[in-house]
Amino acid sequence: MMDFKEGVVFAVNKPYGMSSFGALAHVRYLLSKRLGVKRLKIGHAGTLDPLATGVLIMCTGKMTKRIEEFQAHTKEYTATLRLGAVTPSYDMEHTVSQTWPATHVTRQIVVEVLREFEGDIQQVPPSYSAVKVDGKRAYSMRRKGQDVKLEPKAVRIDEIELTAFDKERQTIDIRVVCGKGTYIRALARDIGRRLGCGAFLTSLCRTRVGEITLARCVDFDHFAEWMEEVI
Repeated sequence: MMDFKEGVVFAVNKPYGMSSFGALAHVRYLLSKRLGVKRLKIGHAGTLDPLATGVLIMCTGKMTKRIEEFQAHTKEYTATLRLGAVTPSYDMEHTVSQTWPATHVTRQIVVEVLREFEGDIQQVPPSYSAVKVDGKRAYSMRRKGQDVKLEPKAVRIDEIELTAFDKERQTIDIRVVCGKGTYIRALARDIGRRLGCGAFLTSLCRTRVGEITLARCVDFDHFAEWMEEVI
């Protein structure tokens, strides 16, 4: 049996369209109610965008001290990129703002471009992100119509693999293994620029954090049932 008050580490498969904070709040509510406490001590290790799914590690009680440790672990993602267009957020939160021809892009060209992003690279975070500028969240400033200039930062891409190429639909599927602080939306933006046609994410799933894989995650919609089994 799991002692959530003392401290437990587990992971849920965050659903599409929900913020990481929203997922955490729902889990906290269910656990607090079941345990008969006013507010269980709980946190998550690594934010996922609302339009992303996948591994969201949660720590309770004394295990919240390990959150930074989990945040530093290597992560793996699968993503689908639409070529020939961009949105302001480089995902489907916003509508397409610009388009370009992508008929020149071939599988071989994509493979060669992806290789350029492996290793230690400099990456500018998306302006629609939680990065702080003068104490304010960048996405909040953008939503108010303010210009945001973010500085590049060092990130590491251990592996990047093309898993599917659909010339007719102008989409590519990739698998990415990367270090802390990497934005897959920014990676999509930069791949699109390097291909000369623009790109944005149409789907994103975090499939692994450290040794915790999607297969080990609790189904978010059935968390209450799982909770009853382990308490």
